[in-house]
Amino acid sequence: MKELMIGNAAVARGLYEAGVEVISSYPGTPSTEITEFAATYDDIYCEWAPNEKVAMEAAFGASLRGVRSACAMKHVGLNVAADPLFTLSYTGVTGGLVVCVADDPGMHSSQNEQDSRHYAIGAKVPMLEPADSAECKAFAKLAFEISEQFDTPCLLRMCTRIAHAQSVVELEDRKVPEKKPYEKNPQKFIMAPANAIKRHPFVEERTRKLTEYAETSDINRIEMGDTKIGIICTGAVYQYCKEVFGEGASFLKLGMVNPLPVQKIKDFAAKVGKLYVVEELDPVIETHCRNIGVEVIGKEMFSPLGEFSQKSIAQAFGLPAKECVTPDTQIPVRPPVMCSGCPHRGMFYILSKNKITVLGDIGCYTLGSAAPLTALDSTLCMGASISGLHGFAKAAKGEADHNTVCVIGDSTFMHSGMTGLANIAYNGSKATVIILDNSITGMTGHQQNPTTGYNIKGDPATKINLEELCHSLGINRVRVVDPYNLEETEKVVKEELAADEASVIISRRPCVLLKYVKPKKPVFVDKDKCKSCKRCMKLGCPSIHIGADGKAEIDKTLCVGCGVCEELCPFDAIGHEEPTMAELPPAQCVAKH
Repeated sequence: MKELMIGNAAVARGLYEAGVEVISSYPGTPSTEITEFAATYDDIYCEWAPNEKVAMEAAFGASLRGVRSACAMKHVGLNVAADPLFTLSYTGVTGGLVVCVADDPGMHSSQNEQDSRHYAIGAKVPMLEPADSAECKAFAKLAFEISEQFDTPCLLRMCTRIAHAQSVVELEDRKVPEKKPYEKNPQKFIMAPANAIKRHPFVEERTRKLTEYAETSDINRIEMGDTKIGIICTGAVYQYCKEVFGEGASFLKLGMVNPLPVQKIKDFAAKVGKLYVVEELDPVIETHCRNIGVEVIGKEMFSPLGEFSQKSIAQAFGLPAKECVTPDTQIPVRPPVMCSGCPHRGMFYILSKNKITVLGDIGCYTLGSAAPLTALDSTLCMGASISGLHGFAKAAKGEADHNTVCVIGDSTFMHSGMTGLANIAYNGSKATVIILDNSITGMTGHQQNPTTGYNIKGDPATKINLEELCHSLGINRVRVVDPYNLEETEKVVKEELAADEASVIISRRPCVLLKYVKPKKPVFVDKDKCKSCKRCMKLGCPSIHIGADGKAEIDKTLCVGCGVCEELCPFDAIGHEEPTMAELPPAQCVAKH
């Protein structure tokens, strides 16, 4: 049976067919759907872990027990999991272990566009890179075979386009390999120096064997066409190049991007005139070619920035690009904004109004940096807001700082905020941490986390109490506010900033997009009362705009009736009760009619 699948769904299908039994992940676009689709297969135990390091270590534990396991994350998540990855390379595996990592060239949803191939090279583990959904499934299965054959974790590198593009996949039956019995083996799995030093030669020998595999495996294939031009490429770039050249070039299509073959590249180079390496981001393949004495044309023609396309590659070669069908109408640019009724908006308004310095974090609340709120001063990585606030406070060298806070989401706090808060308590900085608790992992599409009370399947699970957790980490002052209540929120923020010790404010209101959150009746602007002060516009709510008459108007198709603008209006021009026809001035009666 064949089915049209996005790449992430195909990877999940490959994991299923390969007999994987345990998958632990942390959500991160563009990798999230791998685990979400895998969770639809009842034969696989799936979970959301608090962070990627925990996920990889859980996958290691399942592998140690003798079953096939996997974890999935985005490229910056691999930074978090790098610690176990590098030592997993030394220990090797029992049951096959596959690490799915999704890069994001172009930074569609990321704070950087790092190239995960460097992790494969640095950790000395194999990495496969599929070029369509069929290969996503096939390579996921092959990754387990490589993992067990060569006693290594195996990386499966995705990118945004392959993860979310659709192509046909042929479905096969699930085959679960026989579970390997657990045997105590301290020399292999206890990486104390005396054991680790003996495992390093194994890693180097494994790399040699994997290179031999790369020379002969059909995962790296030569497609001969016109021999005037030879192109070495992989993944999505292979698809773009094939669109541009078709049979007008010869290709070495690499499915294994670490380790890279040597003789196969030399043999291909000898068959073509000019040899090009076309690869997104860093010149990994290009550098390898030059290191083995093969001259190629690479980054002198192609940018190390962003993602490529059929058009950009055609332009680099001076060829006409295929015309794309575009609509005649001009679609207005819509920058990303927080949703109407977003619970974070009220808190950010108060912080911005009081000109408070705010260290931000990774989540949909990062949109609080946009105008007109412009509430954030920094965003680095998951959990950095709390640790950064501590350093910011300590740099004052004892001077009181009653004008700086940090913000972090509930899921991000569980991911890597707890240790930063422990540092604040332990090392005594008088810092105010604001946890934006919207009862879900918002940015990646509403995944559960340890504070929501539900697991990946939606079944009831242990719910961590943020207030008690903060107290247990050494914070005495913990306050909870409703960000829809601006007066209360501002009062608490000012009180905690004035306090002479560390404190936590939990800004608690569920994400307005959650299914159980029912919108209220949209608010209404009484044009007779509106004085065109535009104070409501300072919220940056997409439901509010200024009409042709210079007065505020509410888009009732967007408004969820949160009432924040109603509370903000100094002239009581905004309310939930729309005036009746009899109450309206004559001009408004005509307009309404």
